Amino acid sequence: MLRLDHIAVAGETRQAATDFVQNCLQAAPLAAGQHPHFSTHNHLWGMGEACYLESIAIDPEAPSLPYPRWFGLDRFSGPPRIASWILATDNIQESLARLSPEFGTPVRLERGAYTWDISVSDTGDLPFGGYGPALIEWQPPAHPCQNLPDSGCRLISLQVQHPQADQMQALLAELIGDERICFSTGPAQISAEIQTDHGLVTLK
Repeated sequence: MLRLDHIAVAGETRQAATDFVQNCLQAAPLAAGQHPHFSTHNHLWGMGEACYLESIAIDPEAPSLPYPRWFGLDRFSGPPRIASWILATDNIQESLARLSPEFGTPVRLERGAYTWDISVSDTGDLPFGGYGPALIEWQPPAHPCQNLPDSGCRLISLQVQHPQADQMQALLAELIGDERICFSTGPAQISAEIQTDHGLVTLK
C-alpha cells in the first residue's frame, strides 16, 4: 500500500520556501542537503518516524541540466507553496504499472547513506496538472526519518483539492493506505494540517 512519505514546499529560492515553512510552523529546519542529479537543494523538518517535510528550490550554484527537474520546478513561479506530496511504496515498478503513464518512471538517486527511486515524468511535471503525487521507494535500511531530528510537528491531514479529484481518488483509492490523505473537488490546491507546539496550523 502507498503511504505518505513527505511533503515538498517549493519556492523560487530555497530561502523563500524555508522562511515560508518556518513562519508557518514556528520551527526552524533541522537539516539541509543537495540533489546533484536535479540541481536542487532543500531544508528538512522531521515529523515523526515515517514522515517529513522539505522546502526545495533550484540551486543557483548548481549546473544547468539537459533534462527537466523534478516536481515541475523548471516552471515554478510565485509565492512558496506545497508543490508535491510523495507516497512511499515497497515496489515502485509494480505501483507505477497500476497507474497512468503521466506518473513517470523511476529515477535512482543517492545521497550519503540514502538510496531511493522516485517517479519523474519526461517533462518533470507531476500528474493531474502538478497536483497528483510522486512515488518513492527507499532502498533499505536507511530512511531520512531515522537520522532527522524531530521538529515536534505532526501531520494531521493532507487535503488534495482538484477539479478532477474524483478521478484522482478512483485511480489511487485501491493503492493508498493512509487515512490522513483526503480528496475534494474544487479549485486546485494542496493543503496540510499540521499539529505544532503552538497549535494546529494549515500549510498551503
